Amino acid sequence: MRSLTTALVLGVASIASAEPAMAPVSEMPTVGDTLALYPDFWGKQKWLYDAPNTNDAAGKVVIHWFCTAKLQACTDDLARVINLRENGHVYVIAYLDGNPTLAKKLDPIRESEGIGRGTVATGTGVTKLMKKLAVKPGPTSIVVGVDGKVTMVSINGDATALDARDAKVNALTSDIKAFTTSHDGPASVKAGDKFALTFKVQLASWLKYSQKTPMQFDVSVPKDFKCDATTLKGDQLKIDKNILTATISCSAPHGIYQAVGKIRFGYDSPAGGSGLGDDGAKWDVKVD
Repeated sequence: MRSLTTALVLGVASIASAEPAMAPVSEMPTVGDTLALYPDFWGKQKWLYDAPNTNDAAGKVVIHWFCTAKLQACTDDLARVINLRENGHVYVIAYLDGNPTLAKKLDPIRESEGIGRGTVATGTGVTKLMKKLAVKPGPTSIVVGVDGKVTMVSINGDATALDARDAKVNALTSDIKAFTTSHDGPASVKAGDKFALTFKVQLASWLKYSQKTPMQFDVSVPKDFKCDATTLKGDQLKIDKNILTATISCSAPHGIYQAVGKIRFGYDSPAGGSGLGDDGAKWDVKVD
């Protein structure tokens, strides 16, 4: 009886061991995931240019583009990807599977033409990564916004899917702004009371206010206004991380007034570039 039980157990074990192993789960990221510029767990790659550069990619939409040599769909999509790269707000990381010599024909960076706008990986590392992500031979794209989060995954896309990807990238880049501004002040005050006129600049998270470019806030006020200052420079402007705040304090007699302000400043990017910003505002104040 014991030998029969043992035989049955061994038979069940043998059947279980004969079952095929489950296929590994794809590690493809999904919309909403935070994705590093190049995640460590994706493995090592052979880069045709520099490794992905966080300074060059700062403030840009990142496209991880996977394609296979000798595939017509990839050749067709190459022109689209180059066009997106030319936007100036897109950073392309291309993973080209196949013989390195053939794969280079799909290079969207094109040597000096696109340096600083992306990079390219080829070789066995790409083959392993595509297997890890379960990427099929056709053009596949992972689109990542400036906040580092995945906004779209386009797998083995046909023309319709590629149109949708391009539209998503163009929409994301159109929303990229170096800075936004806002202003605040009272709609009405009592005669003789002090009131504040405030102007704020919110600089994009990847930028920094330039210490080399003079920043200045000027306000034109009616002659009846009495203000502590109408021009603020340097340390008179408060900077807290990426928010610049300019505030003047005034008072006025009875009347209806309008003040006009303008701010000028500079900013630097991680890649070494710089820019100039300016904007203005109007305050309408009723003094009772």
